[in-house]
Amino acid sequence: MTNRVDEIDLSLSMDKAKSQDRVAAAQHRLTQLRLFTAGLLDPDVVAPGLVVLFEGFDAAGKGGAIRRLTASIDPRHVRVVPIGPPTAEELRHFFLWRFQSYIAGTGGMTVFDRSWYGRLLVERVEGLIDKSTAKRSGQEIVDFEQLLVDNDVTLVKFWLHISDEEQLKRFKDRESDPLKQWKLTPDDWRNREKRGAYLDALEDTVAMTDKSHAHWDLIPAESKHYARVAVLETLIERWEHDLERRGIKVPKPRGGDFLS
Repeated sequence: MTNRVDEIDLSLSMDKAKSQDRVAAAQHRLTQLRLFTAGLLDPDVVAPGLVVLFEGFDAAGKGGAIRRLTASIDPRHVRVVPIGPPTAEELRHFFLWRFQSYIAGTGGMTVFDRSWYGRLLVERVEGLIDKSTAKRSGQEIVDFEQLLVDNDVTLVKFWLHISDEEQLKRFKDRESDPLKQWKLTPDDWRNREKRGAYLDALEDTVAMTDKSHAHWDLIPAESKHYARVAVLETLIERWEHDLERRGIKVPKPRGGDFLS
């Protein structure tokens, strides 16, 4: 999978039936891994906490991917944290301060729907910080993520990517659906006009923060069915690899007895 934004292959797709089968299989494995890392399959093993963060353009499918990621996991074993603009209190602190209380501890799991990368994307594009501050913040994020990984956290980072044309189509679909209109805000329309600036910021962000300890997985999301499978299967691969490199023997996949 590429780590360059301009090389993301948006033509990748998958039909619905195949996607559903692979999502279901991945959910079985994710449930097994989650129970194992929480110490519920082997009481002698409590694994590092898992932090999964999602970024992407508006309507890229982050919510759908997160729902499928967490669908088979007991709500007591996963925390989903939606991130919005910082509050007045949060602005009084170092920009990473507001995220620390949500970081999964040993045996825990947190999913961030947007994250500290708003610093390098939204805040930069909106002119709330200059390029010099963005560069310094990028290094601070690298150091922060290294600190997490060195202190028993498995970190997986996803960017879901769609074209300008696909985003417009999804916006119009939301606009015409009474049950989805709430998802579409004036800011979403305004941000579309700044796509070029966001792409520039994204390329710089990936270049600064794609590290061996905190790799970016850039997911082609033009096809939602493809993206959902890619997210779940990539997460499994990253999670298993991190556990194994820490000397933890990962259980072999079992049948579908974890969802009941």
